[in-house]
Amino acid sequence: MNRRKLIKTLSLGVGASIISTDVLASLGEHSFLYQMPENPLHKVLDKPVTAITIGAGNRGMVYGNYAAKFKEQIKIIGVAEPNTFRNDRYAKLHNIEDKNRFNTWEEVFKRPKFADAIIISTPDNLHYAPCMKALAMGYDILLEKPIAPTEKECRDILALAKKNKCIVAVCHVLRYAPYFVKMKELIAKGAVGEVVSIQHLEPIDHTHMAHSYVRGNWHNSKETTPIILAKSCHDLDIIKWVLNKPSKKISAMGDLKWFKKQNAPEGSTARCTDGCKIERECPYSAIKEYVDLNKRTSVFDVPPGTKDRKAFIAEKLKTTNYGRCVYRMENDQPDHYITNIQFSDSVTASFSMEAFTSYGGRRTRVMGAMGDLVGDMTELVHTDFRTMKQTKFLPQAEDVEEYKGSGHGGGDWLLVRDFVQAVAQKNPDLLTSTIDESIESHIMGFMAEESRKTNKVMEIKM
Repeated sequence: MNRRKLIKTLSLGVGASIISTDVLASLGEHSFLYQMPENPLHKVLDKPVTAITIGAGNRGMVYGNYAAKFKEQIKIIGVAEPNTFRNDRYAKLHNIEDKNRFNTWEEVFKRPKFADAIIISTPDNLHYAPCMKALAMGYDILLEKPIAPTEKECRDILALAKKNKCIVAVCHVLRYAPYFVKMKELIAKGAVGEVVSIQHLEPIDHTHMAHSYVRGNWHNSKETTPIILAKSCHDLDIIKWVLNKPSKKISAMGDLKWFKKQNAPEGSTARCTDGCKIERECPYSAIKEYVDLNKRTSVFDVPPGTKDRKAFIAEKLKTTNYGRCVYRMENDQPDHYITNIQFSDSVTASFSMEAFTSYGGRRTRVMGAMGDLVGDMTELVHTDFRTMKQTKFLPQAEDVEEYKGSGHGGGDWLLVRDFVQAVAQKNPDLLTSTIDESIESHIMGFMAEESRKTNKVMEIKM
């Protein structure tokens, strides 16, 4: 079936006004594969946008890899990164001159402005200061989420961005995932009638939780940010975005239940490598996760050409937090967290972040007066109550290697694509996740954490 016939068939199925994504193929009578179309407002650039990356870890590499593949769009000309291995790797990938390589973010701003944009992909507690300095010097910014660790700092960044007329794109990458774009589109076009309620689940995956929020960089909320912001500001944001209504009230409950010393099994040791008697049967074994299965090993900075990769990682487990017992860390992040939100027009939403799942990838249910939507990021199913006919939408997107199956749905690179165009054209309207648009979900997160700690329903005041 050619594309014109496909679009006609799909239009007959759910209404012509709903279609704006590109249909690629019909997979059955009421099942369609689709992708994001080219944005007609995008232009062929005379020269690439130039950028400096502050923080060349995992997220810095995601955005840097886009630049490495699409050299005609964006060129990374500087990097600030204290880790020598990562600084060298990034400089080699982008052919960065020695004079533009820095150990700290402060060194970048000792020089007059020498690029169009700054990519800030530092740890959460190092977002605010470099962002404010970059704004003061007139840089446009691609800012990893969360915006900053406190509400005041978030509002400071927003105020300075407005004052200096700088573009700040917050990396709420789910807004760019074709799956959520289609969900928002269907809601806006009335596919389910008036929305009454939304249920949204973020299943972290038990090993991802152990890696990032028990052993990893975000294990201590006081040193970074609470998990509702560090992990789930994506989810608060996407609920608000697809619904397109202001939030009014929020309440939350959650706690750290399992990853505590009193739950350490008999025979376990301080490290998985210390002769732990139950290591082979423990679902959180660092040896199984990192050495046997070779998962999430980018944190170990394994040099290229390492002859025995497993031996190198096994040695790292003896000295880093990644080799420690999950029951004996200084972690305080909740491993289950539920949030209820009241939006305008009496619409409610419930959000649940759960560590103890065998899978990742968001699950969402949108319930309306005339239909519903049910999806898990691999497909989105629309049911029309009037006919009880179901239509399935299957998104096609290029998910970056580091985040396959993690729930970003291809949004990472699509965000960078739009950011490049926004900077080149000096037009923030080409982005859906400017700081103006993204800050409300952060306020929701701060209020949710306040509610969790005080057992109160919090008003959301913008």
